[in-house]
Formats: sequence, C-alpha cells, structure tokens
Amino acid sequence: MTRPWWRGAAFYEIYLRSFADSNDDGIGDLPGITSRLDHVKRLGADAVWLTPFYPSPQKDQGYDVADYFDVNPEYGTLADFDQLVTTAHDMRLKVLVDLVPNHTSDQHPWFQAALSSPDDPHRDLYYFRDGKADG
Repeated sequence: MTRPWWRGAAFYEIYLRSFADSNDDGIGDLPGITSRLDHVKRLGADAVWLTPFYPSPQKDQGYDVADYFDVNPEYGTLADFDQLVTTAHDMRLKVLVDLVPNHTSDQHPWFQAALSSPDDPHRDLYYFRDGKADG
C-alpha cells in the first residue's frame, strides 16, 4: 500500500498578508509569494499552505469569506493565483488553500439573501436564533 504524499510532507504555512509584498503597499500579496517560492523550496518544503486570500471584510484575518470565487484585490488577482500555482508546480511544490466551509462573512451574498426574508432558501444555510433579553 502506498503512503499518501502528505504523510511525510513538510508544509510551509504562509500568512499571505505579511509574507512578501511585491508592490510596496505594506501588504503581502500573491506575486510576493511567487517571488519567494525558491526560498521556501530551499528550506525543504514539499508544499505551501496559504491562509485565506478571498475577498473579505477582514474582521477575522480573512476567515470571514465574502466571495469564495475570487481574490481580495489587496492580494492580487486570479491570474496571480494561477501564476503562483504554476510556478509552485514547476518547482514540484504542492499548494494547499485554507478553505473556510463552516461560516461566511456577513457580506457574503448567501448571508445577505438569508437576511432578506424568512422564506429565502439561503436561510437554511445559517442558524438564526432569537436574541436573549437584557438582564
């Protein structure tokens, strides 16, 4: 039986916002990571694990996702992400993305729809409870 690749892999977790800033705006970004992948590889990593980089109001360090299908403009573009993955794979580095499936931002379209009406089907995606009375 073959052992899964990740059992013996060395992962390098990257908190995107502070890792490498390619455009001198003070915020780490996807091109910054791409430019430093050779360093990560030399450290002996087999994979990079990226913290969330989706559009987000940033009230929970990006874990409050507003759109799972795009990139926060502060971090770059989908094309920048594609380039990062291509470069990493060329270097035989795997790329893992920190996915946040158990909650969304209050700005996510599903949550906004759920708030619009008690009959909206998106309401089934969230748990709503009456608030507690003061005191």
